[in-house]
Amino acid sequence: MDKLRQKYLQKWLRAQQQPVKKLMRTNIALATLSSLILVAQTYFLATLLDKLIMQHVDRAELVPYFIALIITFALRAVILWLREKIGFKAGRLLRNHMRQKILDKIHQVGPATINNKPAGSWASIMLEQVENLHNFYARFLPQQSLSAIVPMVILIAVFPLNWAAGLILMITAPLVPIFMILVGIAAADSSQKNMATLSRLSAQFLDRLRGLETLRLFNRTSEQTQHIESTTEDFRETTMAVLKMAFLSSAVLEFFTSISIALMAVYFGFSYLGQVEFGTYGTTLTLFTGFFCLILAPEFYQPLRDLGTYYHDRAAGIGAADAIVDFLEADYLIAHQGNEQIPAQSAVEIQAENLVALSPQGQPLTKPLSFHIPKESHIALVGQSGAGKTSLINVLLGFLPYEGSLKINGVELNQSRLSDWRKQIAWVGQNPLLLQGSIKENLLLGDIQATDEQIEQALVSAQAKEFTDKLGLDSEIKDGGMGVSVGQAQRLAIARALLRKGNLLLLDEPTNGLDVKNIAKLTALLRELQLPMLIASHDLRFSETLADSCLSLATDNDG
Repeated sequence: MDKLRQKYLQKWLRAQQQPVKKLMRTNIALATLSSLILVAQTYFLATLLDKLIMQHVDRAELVPYFIALIITFALRAVILWLREKIGFKAGRLLRNHMRQKILDKIHQVGPATINNKPAGSWASIMLEQVENLHNFYARFLPQQSLSAIVPMVILIAVFPLNWAAGLILMITAPLVPIFMILVGIAAADSSQKNMATLSRLSAQFLDRLRGLETLRLFNRTSEQTQHIESTTEDFRETTMAVLKMAFLSSAVLEFFTSISIALMAVYFGFSYLGQVEFGTYGTTLTLFTGFFCLILAPEFYQPLRDLGTYYHDRAAGIGAADAIVDFLEADYLIAHQGNEQIPAQSAVEIQAENLVALSPQGQPLTKPLSFHIPKESHIALVGQSGAGKTSLINVLLGFLPYEGSLKINGVELNQSRLSDWRKQIAWVGQNPLLLQGSIKENLLLGDIQATDEQIEQALVSAQAKEFTDKLGLDSEIKDGGMGVSVGQAQRLAIARALLRKGNLLLLDEPTNGLDVKNIAKLTALLRELQLPMLIASHDLRFSETLADSCLSLATDNDG
């Protein structure tokens, strides 16, 4: 990943923090307060040591200092707890906000675009990659501000006591972020490769898992196992590379921090031996000053060390943002919509002139089509695979853009409100999706408010009541429709579509995966339904039997 891309992604990540800006400011304010308490705590501790060792003050007189120390320790612990809670809440809100943006984009581009990538890739973006943004907002960004604020507070406390100690801190401090940045550049590249490998592994593993039955039938399981093993090894190597950079970063920071603290200790050691006589503003160097400065020295570098520890969170955040931004800012052609209302009549009339379905990339998926679908009719879209039947269905559903004219009840589709239009449509796809849950829960997707009587009527109309009575409406369907046959799934999908009470029933390859017996049952079922239909099918005999007329789509290499 080049530097310009990294800068752009970091700028984009910062722009997303608006929903949690108040929480992050509160986090920084609490940390600043904690640093002030730290200075007070160090003052009490150094005073105690000086009075006990050098002044031999009676211990009874030092009780207030001990109490003050206990109070400052408790206050800092409470502040640390509050900061952790606020940081977690900020990260959670940002993750929810980011996932909502991704879901909104997915909803905007529609299923025609989503199906172009494996489901595992979307799962990786929504889960792992968004999750990797958490620490960027919860830890790295607040720490970046604190790495400037806390050292400044400590310098203000140290300089009035000893300018040499303050100067040592000022000179050595920049070494830590300089080497941190050098290591971080390589860490960002490693993290981006790791995210890309994880996305590829997720997509491949889920696809192979879904197609396991087919792979076993064709005796290809061993090859796919080796392929997954190879990808897993790549992921292991990129993960170890990220960890190596993180450990290297920590080692570099510890080294320079130790050198800096050692310089301070050497200065005070030679000063107490009388070998160095500068930095005290002409006064005597007391034990209090030495203790105060030496105790604060590690705390001066601690925010920078923490920033280095969280620097790999920045790299992980940039690596994750790369894939998220690619999707969110991709220029997909989407179906346009306006504010016109398509009349919700009891039947739908469709008129198309020179209609060309377009892919999300703007490529034509069909040849120019001109047709008229009258009200109360059964029309079949007939053509070989690749002719553009499904593309035309997606255009009618508002999931794909188009050129030319497509009027629904006299209103141009791309000038209408698609959400209102979809309420008038009932749709059954090539492979009806049944979610994990009961049969009744799957049916209620058609109308969540459907009564038991309406469900029973839909099952009767779809000729599904016989087997649902045997199985029971509370019978569990596993993920992918496991638990019912292909023909039963098709009839459940039709029953679900009937519950929508749409004015037009769209069927995309309804005979897909059905045997001759089930095709005959489906034909009889659809004949009995008193509902306008548009059926996309390559089965000419089925279409001619069922439809009033056929619209033939010529095969096109583009579609």
